[in-house]
Amino acid sequence: MSNYVVGVAGGSGAPYAKRIVEGLASAGHDVKLVITDAGRRVFGIELDIPLTGDLASDAGTFKDRLEIGAGTGSLELFDPRDVAATIASGSYKCAGMVVVPCSMGTLARIANGISSNLLERAADVSLKERRPLVLVPRETPLSLIHLRNMTAVTEAGALVLPAMPGFYHRPQTAQDLVDMIAGRVLDKLGVASDLLQRWAGERSQETED
Repeated sequence: MSNYVVGVAGGSGAPYAKRIVEGLASAGHDVKLVITDAGRRVFGIELDIPLTGDLASDAGTFKDRLEIGAGTGSLELFDPRDVAATIASGSYKCAGMVVVPCSMGTLARIANGISSNLLERAADVSLKERRPLVLVPRETPLSLIHLRNMTAVTEAGALVLPAMPGFYHRPQTAQDLVDMIAGRVLDKLGVASDLLQRWAGERSQETED
């Protein structure tokens, strides 16, 4: 199957990242995961997943909390400071990348070609190699600086997919909302999943006289 890079920056949205990793691995794809220091804190705050920065222990901790089912995909964790990692090179074969959550600082650096860590370098590689790059910010309200950076990164070839779930599928739980965004991201990466409920037209409803 294919390799996909998942970057986790600061900002809120760890449940989205976890679900997307699960979706990729369940579909049989290999996941190359880069979590920044701020991203590790988000996992601890939002999901009670304690990540210390030690690659070996963090990989085990993360895998223990994943729900992959019968999936055969692997998970490899990278040090965000390791700019000599495989995913930092355009010669590395990769089918696409998602940054989720994507902080506004990370988005700004990607939009302006500034690679201060492995996550940003891998995103820069995705752009220059014309590979799918999905950025999932979760920020509100948006300043003019944010909007301009989103425009710049879109013009460079990335897809900005804000974590804005819809309600037409009548979600019953918070997980339903998470699944909708995760399903949309997987869809844009070309990965099949059952997380996204597609709009099938307005349901006809009988009314009583």
